Amino acid sequence: MNLLFDLLDLQGVSGDESQTSDFILNHILKRINTWDVIPAVFYGDDFHDCILLKFGTPNTAIFAHMDTIGFMSRYENQLVAIGGPEIIPGTKLIGRDSLGLISCRLKGDEDGIFHDFPRGIEPGTRLSFDQNIRIGEEFIEAAYLDNRLGLYTALKVCENLKNGWVVFSTYEEHGGGSMPFLLKFIQENSPIRQALIADITWVTEGVRPHEGVVISIRDKFIPRKKFLDRIIFLAKKSGIPFQLEVEESGGSDGREVQFSPYAVDWCFIGAAEENVHTPDEKVSLVDLEAMIKMYKYLMDHL
Repeated sequence: MNLLFDLLDLQGVSGDESQTSDFILNHILKRINTWDVIPAVFYGDDFHDCILLKFGTPNTAIFAHMDTIGFMSRYENQLVAIGGPEIIPGTKLIGRDSLGLISCRLKGDEDGIFHDFPRGIEPGTRLSFDQNIRIGEEFIEAAYLDNRLGLYTALKVCENLKNGWVVFSTYEEHGGGSMPFLLKFIQENSPIRQALIADITWVTEGVRPHEGVVISIRDKFIPRKKFLDRIIFLAKKSGIPFQLEVEESGGSDGREVQFSPYAVDWCFIGAAEENVHTPDEKVSLVDLEAMIKMYKYLMDHL
């Protein structure tokens, strides 16, 4: 799992995904000749920090977002949340401005958040949770399993994928924004009819660890039932453990697929985690394995 550990060690708060993007691109270029099919690779200034891989003749795309939640420095030791991090006083944060490395603690609450770094931090500096990866027999615990596990899954699928798009997007945790131009490029060059969102969801009273990857019937947004029925039929046929999720809140890149001008079905599929948006996100290793297997199966059978 060295690849996953390397992904978890990267900083990539929304709007500052370049380090993560560079790492993923370098991994792709190193490993591409070992994959069953060599994809066309699209990246560069026209795509900001996003990366698109086109394998064979696609009908389906996997979307995995590269960015994470975090904080941005404001004035007078103030911080502003990026995305929806949990505000836990004493949490260790790290970053860098033009004066050097930063390591500090989070202070305050929902009404106002601050840092305790001994000097002022330049306004606009992004800070991330300090990483502490713990892996045991049953679980992995770390900051930013959302969505480093989605990236890891997508890269594992690339090894054997025959036909499909694999897309690494940006901005998801803080309002989205890259999906419209990514979808436009895909639909103008090699169009798809369906999309799978490789992301991480929540453990709830109906979604439990060790019971398989989660197929989301709805969050705040509702995919088309006809497509969901097909996904669930194939999931049952696969023999891979899965569970179904029904929520009334939350969202993902699936929202932007649904709101796009293109007739593309979508479904969110991912492992569930505890301690969401904290430095101690926790995911079952059994569920992560099921997530990878389910994506490989669906990309072969959809």
